Amino acid sequence: MQPDLIVRRANLPDGREGVDIVVHEGIIQAVGPEIPAEARQEIDATGRLVTPPFVDSHFHMDATLSLGLPRLNVSGTLLEGIRLWGELKPLLTPEAVAERALAYCDMAVAQGIQVIRSHVDVCDERLVGVEALLEVARKVAPYLELQLVAFPQDGFYRDPNAKANLLRALDKGVGIVGGIPHFERTMEEGRRSVVELCAIAAERDLMVDLHCDETDDPHSRHIETLAHETLRLGLQGRVAGSHLTSMHSMDNYYVSKLLPLIAEAGVAAIANPLVNIVLQGRHDTYPKRRGLTRIPELRAHGIAVAFGHDCVMDPWYALGSGDMLEVAHMAVHAGQLTSLEQMRACFEAVTTVPARIMGLEGYGIEPGAYADLVVLEAHDPIEAIRLKAAGLLVVRRGRVVAET
Repeated sequence: MQPDLIVRRANLPDGREGVDIVVHEGIIQAVGPEIPAEARQEIDATGRLVTPPFVDSHFHMDATLSLGLPRLNVSGTLLEGIRLWGELKPLLTPEAVAERALAYCDMAVAQGIQVIRSHVDVCDERLVGVEALLEVARKVAPYLELQLVAFPQDGFYRDPNAKANLLRALDKGVGIVGGIPHFERTMEEGRRSVVELCAIAAERDLMVDLHCDETDDPHSRHIETLAHETLRLGLQGRVAGSHLTSMHSMDNYYVSKLLPLIAEAGVAAIANPLVNIVLQGRHDTYPKRRGLTRIPELRAHGIAVAFGHDCVMDPWYALGSGDMLEVAHMAVHAGQLTSLEQMRACFEAVTTVPARIMGLEGYGIEPGAYADLVVLEAHDPIEAIRLKAAGLLVVRRGRVVAET
């Protein structure tokens, strides 16, 4: 059997150097030094980092690249972004949503992202975003895996049609249950929404990913309910709390009780460094809080922490490029994650950790895994973050799909 592809003399994220990666029919067959084989195609990766693809565990693809429609977010706040999105929603068409999403998918893949978890708003009777992104997911499947989360942006209870629409979206094929408990009208309604959303997921055997406590309010504690319901319903390993920004303002004693509960429940945390530090703390003068959750403390308790891009050029964030190394770079700075171990963990937070949280099969650089690879212009993960290194080659199932 002649291999289809061999990547020669690669540096791997785990520190191995000079490693050959042998690929046949889209699957990694062997990984090791100086493998004696000839392939139809060879890639010389000498001195360069070869990594599994980047994984974006939190994104909003129905809104991406809509910056300026119908106007800009003047205050820069989360709530104005939500109001602005509410103005844009009635104007959306499936064609426009799909066009922008496909453009973003190309942008993302060119920079090494091969899996994206996108929340899609279901508070629209037409379910325009749902219909458009289900079709986009089918179109991009050969080069990008798109997981969709049914997300009631205007509140599961606050919007009178959100529950019915969420169930409709799940029936259509959206595979993950989302929510936004801190945006409900009262703390109690937020708590109830977590309970009911988790019950829906348990009944349908689905994963859960809630926007949880995306606020500066230290009394927003829906992550506690999420962890409790995860344990009560046996959802361990299938639940993520996204953002968790209220945790940066919580009382330390309360957090000391909360973190073991999250760890016991096996709930993952998904931070969004670029957007969290832009949207949060807007009502502060000085000292001014920055909204990144407690990443070192979460990790110290064994809680899986991944990073998402969240937004690119939309009502909430005017910047962004689809570069997950930019996300990791911001996390290093905003989270003061500057030890060697912490910086390597930030690289893992945009690769292996979200892959595990999202239940990806065949991910990694080992025999039997899919031949999904990115060749970076860097020697190791820390240099990749420092330089926000260019992706020289992107390989999907053993075939080069992008190159610089």
